[in-house]
Amino acid sequence: MTSLKQFASNIAVNQVINYIDKNPKENLNKILNLSEKFLTNPRDIKVLYMLRNAVSNEDSNWKQLTDRFFEQTTLNCQKKFINNFLINSNIYGTQLRNEKKAELEISIPWAILMDPTSRCNLKCTGCWAASYDQKDDLSYETMNRIINEGKELGIYVYLFSGGEPFIKIDEILKLCEEHQDCYFTCFTNGTLITKEVAKKIAEVSNFAPGISIEGFEKDTDFRRGNGTYKKVLQGMDNLKEAGVIFGTSMCYHHYNYKEIVSEEFIDFLIDKGAYFVWLFTYMPIGKDADIDLCVRPDERAYMYRKVHALRNEKPIFLMDFWNDGEYVNGCIAGGRQYFHINAHGDVEPCAFVHYSDTNIKNVSLIEALNSNIFKAYQKRQPFNENHLRPCPILDNPNYIVEIVNESGAISTQPIDKEKPEELFEKCSIIADNWASVADDIWYDKKIKQNR
Repeated sequence: MTSLKQFASNIAVNQVINYIDKNPKENLNKILNLSEKFLTNPRDIKVLYMLRNAVSNEDSNWKQLTDRFFEQTTLNCQKKFINNFLINSNIYGTQLRNEKKAELEISIPWAILMDPTSRCNLKCTGCWAASYDQKDDLSYETMNRIINEGKELGIYVYLFSGGEPFIKIDEILKLCEEHQDCYFTCFTNGTLITKEVAKKIAEVSNFAPGISIEGFEKDTDFRRGNGTYKKVLQGMDNLKEAGVIFGTSMCYHHYNYKEIVSEEFIDFLIDKGAYFVWLFTYMPIGKDADIDLCVRPDERAYMYRKVHALRNEKPIFLMDFWNDGEYVNGCIAGGRQYFHINAHGDVEPCAFVHYSDTNIKNVSLIEALNSNIFKAYQKRQPFNENHLRPCPILDNPNYIVEIVNESGAISTQPIDKEKPEELFEKCSIIADNWASVADDIWYDKKIKQNR
């Protein structure tokens, strides 16, 4: 029987949808006010209060971001973002995921990352995809099945990586069209986003690409090849012209970390039309990985402080997957909030954890979520009480050895299969060096919060 609170929430959701259909920009305050009625997670409520206060302040960077969103993207893109990403995933989806978690006694993630193909038109320095079997693909039928099974569990957000996902853009757009109740995004090198492709993305409206860029021309071409930077900028221009929501995916390393979070570069991205920035630190995955690219402890600390400052200054959303563990209680991978399926079909805890004991081509999504490697992974989460040290590879490499050996998982690297013990040996010094710096930041912050 539906409770009075659930009934009130359903009415509020329907009112929000009506406001979105009429004029989301003019009704933004009404939408935010109504949203409080159906939010249950304290973290989500806190974010709502912050956003509501911010958009009422004309000088706020968040007000500038929402204005830019409504002024520069198409109405259909706006509606799909609010309906699919905010309402379907974070309201209806959350309720269904919680029900299924209790029923099935397994963790149900918020999102699934999968690789349509291992093929790529670039060969970037430090990227393991270059060693992949260039024939591996997830078929449209397999990806469609994953999404259908995911929706039954309350999963409405899907990400694509690779390889280069835009090699199979026709299939991706077909999935977007087929699942108009879901929201899609991707990690792409951006070189294949033509004007025609950008227009098609605007037509489906529920796909927001994240374009990889390493800084200005010198740093981007350093890792991605001469001429890549100019192609990336053209792709951004095509998306902005089409009124599409898009952002960037940036890997920071020893040689570019200051540039990619400089005010000059962030302002440049905003001017190009980007709405979000996903930040990743360089991971030394694979036997031939260049350790020299890894950031030093003081450089990672610099990123932590700089990103926090930029969030209060710039009209763009920034998220650092390694330094933002404090907001999500550590690592989100292993099926806790997300997991990865590579182009061969191997089910991995994370895009950076190249070990698996299950292939999605042989099992259902529920069976994959019940895999031994996920159980071993989740049993140890969070991997550290200091959430600035969330990763079981880069920050706590002893755990990757335990997880792989306990679950009987094998390496999914097609050529340079790396034993977890080898990964531990490579990352342990990096982890130890970061530990003292991270602990100083973490516990100093805790002391200040408790005063």
